[in-house]
Amino acid sequence: MWMNEKIKASEVELTGLNGEDIGIVPTREALAMARRLKVDLVCTSLMSSPPPCRLVAAADAKKEAQAAKAKSSDRVVKVKEIRLTPNIEEHDLDTKKQQAARILQAGNAVMLVVRVQGKEGAAAKVLLEDLVRELKEWGRAKTGIQVSGKQAAVQIDPVA
Repeated sequence: MWMNEKIKASEVELTGLNGEDIGIVPTREALAMARRLKVDLVCTSLMSSPPPCRLVAAADAKKEAQAAKAKSSDRVVKVKEIRLTPNIEEHDLDTKKQQAARILQAGNAVMLVVRVQGKEGAAAKVLLEDLVRELKEWGRAKTGIQVSGKQAAVQIDPVA
């Protein structure tokens, strides 16, 4: 949402305070009208030419801007799963670590899952603790490490 002097178009399609259609007017004239009425000139879309703008009371314009900002920050965080084994090679572990870091930097959560066979539960837990420590720059563990039956898992959420 663009307001007042931030509108760069040479002319705008203007709507009045009460929703009446004023028509296409030069942007300078629309700004002068907004100042005269002590309201804001708000552009709703830059995708059309001339862009549609309307005169809005100052308090209403701020509320709309805050609502638009809140809506854009309500982004859905996806949880991506990365599977490992307790006896993973060093190079493969580095690759998985880089993959997890990329996912966290993109704003998504990572679920690290280690498949456990027999008595590998302790080794899996140590592996996950190391990964959580090394990825702390990009995310923090949402839950503790859960070791259950055939797997050990931990979810890491991105740092806001």
